[in-house]
Amino acid sequence: MKVLVIGSGAREHALCRSLSLDPDVTALHCAPGNAGIAETAELHPVDALDGAAVAALATELGAELVIVGPEAPLVAGVADAVRAAGIPCFGPSEEAAQLEGSKAFAKDVMAGAGVPTARSYVCTTPEEVDEALDAFGAPYVVKDDGLAAGKGVVVTDDLEKARAHAIACDRVVIEEFLDGPEVSLFAITDGQTVVPLQPAQDFKRALDGDEGPNTGGMGAYSPLPWADPKLVEEVMETVLQPTVDELRRRGTPFSGLLYAGLAITSRGVRVIEFNARFGDPETQVVLARLKTPLAGVLRAAAEGTLADLAPLRWSDDAAVTVVVASHNYPDTPRTGDPITGLDEVAALDAPYAYVLHAGTKHDGDAVVSAGGRVLSVTATGTDLTEARARAYAAVARIGLDGSQHRTDIAAKAAADATSDATAKATTDVTTEA
Repeated sequence: MKVLVIGSGAREHALCRSLSLDPDVTALHCAPGNAGIAETAELHPVDALDGAAVAALATELGAELVIVGPEAPLVAGVADAVRAAGIPCFGPSEEAAQLEGSKAFAKDVMAGAGVPTARSYVCTTPEEVDEALDAFGAPYVVKDDGLAAGKGVVVTDDLEKARAHAIACDRVVIEEFLDGPEVSLFAITDGQTVVPLQPAQDFKRALDGDEGPNTGGMGAYSPLPWADPKLVEEVMETVLQPTVDELRRRGTPFSGLLYAGLAITSRGVRVIEFNARFGDPETQVVLARLKTPLAGVLRAAAEGTLADLAPLRWSDDAAVTVVVASHNYPDTPRTGDPITGLDEVAALDAPYAYVLHAGTKHDGDAVVSAGGRVLSVTATGTDLTEARARAYAAVARIGLDGSQHRTDIAAKAAADATSDATAKATTDVTTEA
């Protein structure tokens, strides 16, 4: 199978890495890609937002499957253009991608599907903003209605900060604050059948202890040892399948990757948001644990035959990814800094730890930073403690002047899991005695 991946981030590198290990993939292409993806796929220049250009490239390459990675091309209708050219495409239509493109649209779909979510108001005037903020009180949750690269949400106790963010947007969704830990759960769907993946948790804040500004994500881990074993089943029944069914009922079937951002609240599971594509950095850890070859699953979703597939197979190992970001991220990042240590990680830490590129490019023979989130250093292990130790050992080999990363990715989950295991072992010994 000849596969073309559209995008240039660590998510696309994770996809390309998995596809490159798939025996059914005979040729792998990526457009536009990055310095790391170039090691596993042939790169092609393309405007990822230009559906006609993407479709023409796919036709020229003889692609048998196109995978659209980022949200902006999906909202721009790139998947529609590829399908119109007669090529199977993994990714929702422009209309269905509004599930991510418009928070207000997503809320309307959830209301129609009976999906549990936060109470909210859609606001377009300062007066409506003030009424909504007053109604919910602090902490204030203000979401830009449109795409904002993962940084359009402000959660704050500061009324003036919340109001300023709301007024700066053309249209916002203001909603009640949801307590409890957050979970990301992906599902692959062909518009009817829904196949859930394994849950993950990401870290949105820039600094340790969930301090600092919101980012596109500074790390992630999977599995979630603290989560209810029935969580995936519950979310399938109350969120994922009802949403897919509702979109099909509306005449806008959703085919591709449905990403549910969830809060496990004191009142039960609630949807924070939907995305219409693989999440970054959660994809890095979810795909690290997937044993079923990826290409056939994505093609079945694109062709409407997911119901014919065998259940997905998963590794029992844990996976952790740590994002290495540029100086000054998430504000305007500094770029062009040389990156060192990549060969050392490949030589000393593979296959348990590896580097997925995000904002990188070649400058002559050197690899340099070219964005805010530069690398996703990913590792697997028998448990979270081993996986995060391997990930941070690999991070330590990388040199990038002025770079930043969180040091606490998966730390609490790993410590809690170790404590639980120790307590259980002690109980078992006491019982046997």
